[in-house]
Amino acid sequence: MPHTARPAPQHPLLDRVLASDGSLPFALLRRHGGTEVEVLTGDVVDADLLRDIPLDGAPVLAVVPYRQARERGFTVQDDGAPLRCLVVRESERLALSDAVAALPPEPVAAGPLGFDIPDDEYAGIVRRVIDDEIGQGAGANFVVMRSFEARTDAGPVPTLASWFRALLTHEVGSYWTFAIHAPAPAAAVGPAAGAVSLAGATPERHLTLHDGLARMNPISGTYRHPASGPTREGVLEFLSDTKENEELFMVVDEEMKMMSALCPDGGRIVGPYLKQMARLSHTEYLLEGRTTVDPRDALRLTMFAPTVTGSPMENACTVIARHETRPRGYYSGFLALFEPEAAAEVELEPGAAGYSLDAPILIRTAYLHPDGRVSVPAGATLVRHSVPEHEVAETRAKAAGVLASLGLVARGAGPDAVVDLNAQPGVAEALTARNHQLAEFWVRPQEAGESPLAGRDVLVVDHEDQFTTMLAHQLGHLGMNARVVRWDAVEDVLADDLVVLGPGPGDPRDQEDPRIAALTRRILERVTAGRPLLAVCLSHQVLAGLAGFPLRALPAPRQGVRLDADVFGTTAAIGYYNTFGAHLTTVSAAAADNPVARLALEPSVDTDGVLTALRGPGVASVQGHLESVLSADGITVLDTLARHALGVPGRVVSGGPAR
Repeated sequence: MPHTARPAPQHPLLDRVLASDGSLPFALLRRHGGTEVEVLTGDVVDADLLRDIPLDGAPVLAVVPYRQARERGFTVQDDGAPLRCLVVRESERLALSDAVAALPPEPVAAGPLGFDIPDDEYAGIVRRVIDDEIGQGAGANFVVMRSFEARTDAGPVPTLASWFRALLTHEVGSYWTFAIHAPAPAAAVGPAAGAVSLAGATPERHLTLHDGLARMNPISGTYRHPASGPTREGVLEFLSDTKENEELFMVVDEEMKMMSALCPDGGRIVGPYLKQMARLSHTEYLLEGRTTVDPRDALRLTMFAPTVTGSPMENACTVIARHETRPRGYYSGFLALFEPEAAAEVELEPGAAGYSLDAPILIRTAYLHPDGRVSVPAGATLVRHSVPEHEVAETRAKAAGVLASLGLVARGAGPDAVVDLNAQPGVAEALTARNHQLAEFWVRPQEAGESPLAGRDVLVVDHEDQFTTMLAHQLGHLGMNARVVRWDAVEDVLADDLVVLGPGPGDPRDQEDPRIAALTRRILERVTAGRPLLAVCLSHQVLAGLAGFPLRALPAPRQGVRLDADVFGTTAAIGYYNTFGAHLTTVSAAAADNPVARLALEPSVDTDGVLTALRGPGVASVQGHLESVLSADGITVLDTLARHALGVPGRVVSGGPAR
C-alpha cells in the first residue's frame, strides 16, 4: 500500500507554542482589529533603559513597565519590574478563524478573590485626591489604580492561550489583543528573575511611528453600558456630560505637550471618534505630526500616557506614589513593537534606528504571576467634578471586560447583543460639536506667517508642566527662536530678548517650594534689569503676588475649562488650569518694597474679581493657558502680550492657521 504523506501543520509555530512547557518565549498578536494573528518567538533580553532596547536588524517586542518613568526623573514606586524584550527570530501569520480553532476553547479555571482595595477604601482615596491634590493646585486630573485579584494552578501556556482566545471571541473594538510570555534571561536576578506573562485587549494606541509620521491616540471619557446593552439615549447623554468632555480635553492637552516636544512642526488634532467595546465606549482623538527621532527616544519623550497617569505628568507620578498602595508593575506602561523599516522618506536624526513603532498602552490586561496569582488592574480618571462612587463603578466596569472574558465574573450579554452606537442618529453631530471648543491653531495645518517678532530669542522656563513645549511651538510660529529649559537648569535669566515664565503645579504662596522661590527671584531679577518678561498661570500668580494682589484658592478649581476672559477690554476664549487666583484690590505702589509693585501693573479682571492678566512697562502676564487646545483665541492673545512686553507695535500677527 503506497505511503500517503500526512499534510504539514498549517500553523507549525503556533503548534510549537501550544505544546511548549513554558520555557519557549512567545507572543500572540491581533493588531488593529485585523483578520490575522501573528505568532512570534525568539530570544529574551532585558534592557535597563529604553535606549538599550537592541535594534540590530531584527523585530523586537518590548514590554515596558511603569517604573521606566524614572528615566525622565519622575517619582515612582520602583518594584524592579524588568523592561523585557523579545528579539524575534521566528514568526508566522495565520487567519483569525484558524487561530481561534487551534486555541483552547475555554479559559483555565481560576478562583476570584476580589479587588485588592475595597470599594469604600477606594472611594476614600478618590476624595483625598480631589481635596488634597486637585483642590490644592497639584494638577488637573489623576488616575489611581486598584487591582482585581484571582488565583490559578494552571501553567503559563494554557493560561495565556486560553485567555487570548477568550478575548478574541468576547471583546470588540480593541487596538491590540495579545498574549505574551517572556521567561527571564539566565542572568536575571531579583524581581527580574520571574517570567513576564500577560494577556489583554487594549483599546488605546500610545504612539506609532511610520515613515516619520507620529500618531498618538488619547482616549478618555467612559460610557458604561447597562446590562441590557447600550442605547442611543445613553450615549448621547454621555457625549453631553461636562465631566466626560473636560476629561477628554485635558488628556488631549497633555498629549499635545508630548507631540510638541516630539514634532518640530507641532501636532494636529483629528476627530473626535467614539470607540465602542463590549461593555464600555470611550471618546478619542487622533494626534499626528512629523518627527525624525529614534523610536526609542520618542517613547522616552512620551512616557506615559496621561489617560493612565494624569496631568501635569511629572506631578501626576508624584501624586500616584503618594496615594497608590502598591507599585504599578506594567499597568499604564506599554508594549512596543519595533519592526525594520525600508528606507524612510524622511531623513532621521544621526544614530536613529530605521524602525517603525507600534506601541499600545497596557490597560485592560490580565497578568499571570509566577506564584499563580492573577491580577487585572484598572484605574479611574479623577477630575474636579468626580463623584467617588462613580469612580468606583468605573474601575469595576473597566476591569469587567477582561474579567468576563476570562470567566472570572458573569459574562452577561455579548457583543452581538448591542447596537452600533456610531450609527445612531445624533451621535456624529454630538461628536462634531465637541470641536467647537477647540483652537483652530491645533486642528488645522500650521503655517507661520511674517511677524515683526521674528528673530528674537526667547527662554521659556518650565516649572514642571510641559505646556511650555506648546508655548514654545506657538512662539516659534510667531517667528521667534524659543527654547525650553527646566526651572532648576536655568543659568542666565537676562541674556534672552524675552523670558516666558511658564505654568506649573503648586501653591503660588509657598516660598518654601524651591520652584516658587526660584520663580520669585527670576521675576525680580528680570524686572530690576528692565528686561521683557511674560508670565503664564502659576508665574502670573507669583508676579501678581509681588505686585501686591492677594492670592487665594478659588471657590472651585478651574481645571480644564474654557472661559470667555476679559483681557484688557477684549473678550477671548481661553483654557484655564488653575486652583488659585490673584484678586483685585487696592495696591499701594509707594508702600511696596520690591520693583514689581513699583511698576504699578495694570490689572484685567473677570466678573468674580480674579485677575485675568497684568501689564506694565516691559511686563505682561496671563492667568489662562494660551497654548491650550481649549484656547480658541490663544495665539492672538499670546502675540499681543509678547508684543507688549517687547515694545513692538501692532496687535494681529500676519498668517495663521492654513485654511
